[in-house]
Amino acid sequence: MPSTITMDELLAGSDVKELATGDVVEGVVSSIKKHEMWVDLGPRGTGIVMRREIGHGQVLEVGQTITVSVIDPEMDEGYALLSMKRAVKDRGWDELQRAFDANEIVDIVPYDANRGGLLVELEGIRGFLPVSQLAAGHYPRVSGADKDEILQKLNTLVGQTLRARILDVSRKDNKLIFSEKEAVKDDMQARFSELKVGDEVEGVVTGVIDFGAFVNVDGIEGLIHISEISWERVDNPRNYVKVGDTVKAKIIAIDKDRLSLSLKQMLEDPWLGEVKAFSKGDVVEGKITRITPFGAFVQISPSVEALVHVSEMGDDEAIDPEKIFQLNEKKEFKVLDIDTENRKIALSLKAKK
Repeated sequence: MPSTITMDELLAGSDVKELATGDVVEGVVSSIKKHEMWVDLGPRGTGIVMRREIGHGQVLEVGQTITVSVIDPEMDEGYALLSMKRAVKDRGWDELQRAFDANEIVDIVPYDANRGGLLVELEGIRGFLPVSQLAAGHYPRVSGADKDEILQKLNTLVGQTLRARILDVSRKDNKLIFSEKEAVKDDMQARFSELKVGDEVEGVVTGVIDFGAFVNVDGIEGLIHISEISWERVDNPRNYVKVGDTVKAKIIAIDKDRLSLSLKQMLEDPWLGEVKAFSKGDVVEGKITRITPFGAFVQISPSVEALVHVSEMGDDEAIDPEKIFQLNEKKEFKVLDIDTENRKIALSLKAKK
């Protein structure tokens, strides 16, 4: 009577590796029933895939080759417990790890957004792209960090294809983090190297806030500070630029990853033209525009503002500017000094008396 050979003995005498939990293998569908599907794994035996592990919308037929993941290599009944769903995820994690190790740029399409960033699915794995990792052109610039306005801007990116790098991937912690900023970093550095202070550039306004405006210059972020918007005194940047405007500006500084831009330096300084009308010793009339503990600012022409220092208001050392002047009142002053290089004019009230 011939001796019985077990499966373990059969595998031991061949090059076929035993199944282990987590293995991703191929098999052929041998039977499809209402609640399960049976899979022929060749020399590795037979496995079963329960309906919940097949995956939504899968159309399968007997004889079809499929990829499965091993949940339990040998049940009490002798067959392996398998999953098609997990195989997709396992292969997905492997592909994501490979892309991370290779520092590859991948295309992602956000399927939703929350106040913290964009929700993404790639290779069957769900991940996240934080707001802080968006590139300059997509970063939501809003006043006062208004979370509802941030979410509104992030929602405009849902469904768009973005280029990103994988910032962190961990199958163990079920963590997948993307960065759009990292994907464009090399391009940004190359573009930065081509720019220099004094260059004139064109960009699109992406955000207007209390202290200035953000501009996207060919993917590079630029900031026009409120003091660089106009030669006039600017109280509200929104009166001068709005989101979506195309503007031409001059580069006045290049920081690590941002340009400092100026709109007003694209125009001739009207101060230099108007100041020619004044000379040292002239008596001029001006309107009080600001009052401070150290003096008062006086507008003597549309673009020229001068300072009356507290020491030039009278002989009393404890003089209080707020008791001498009122906002918008007009008075006559004597011009003490004109400093065109620093754009300063000094006035005196007491020398006029």
